[in-house]
Amino acid sequence: MENSYYSLEVNKNNRLTRVFQLIFGIVCAVLAITWMILNPDSLKSYTSLLPFLFLAVFSWYMINSGIGKGEKHIEIGHDQLRIKNNSLFPARVFSAAEISKIEVLPLGIHLFRKNKGKFLLRFGTTFIDVIDPVKSGLEEFCSRNNIPVEFITEEL
Repeated sequence: MENSYYSLEVNKNNRLTRVFQLIFGIVCAVLAITWMILNPDSLKSYTSLLPFLFLAVFSWYMINSGIGKGEKHIEIGHDQLRIKNNSLFPARVFSAAEISKIEVLPLGIHLFRKNKGKFLLRFGTTFIDVIDPVKSGLEEFCSRNNIPVEFITEEL
């Protein structure tokens, strides 16, 4: 079986947008390096270091988004789940052997791991058309790997 991939992004970026993100990220990185070269005294004061830190982190974010590594997604494989719920940090991989139970809520998922507690994924209300395919993919994943799954309905 091939992996099922579900994007959690609100809007899709086309190639032109990604090229501009990449270029803008490189420009910000060059500006951050130039700031440190032209202002060597900024290392002595923490307040003068803030523009460098801002430009460095922002350029990393833009370059990461420009090359397509910042997209939030869920990838359901044969025996593992790969969840990237934050555009800045790498994806988390959960093998079927370490998952003890999955609870599916209307707008979120709780993954209970055998040794490390639980992991919470919130879908939100912005992009709700991906929730049902993810739920059905998770149900299929759980039945294939003998993991108990519980669908919880919350009433307001």
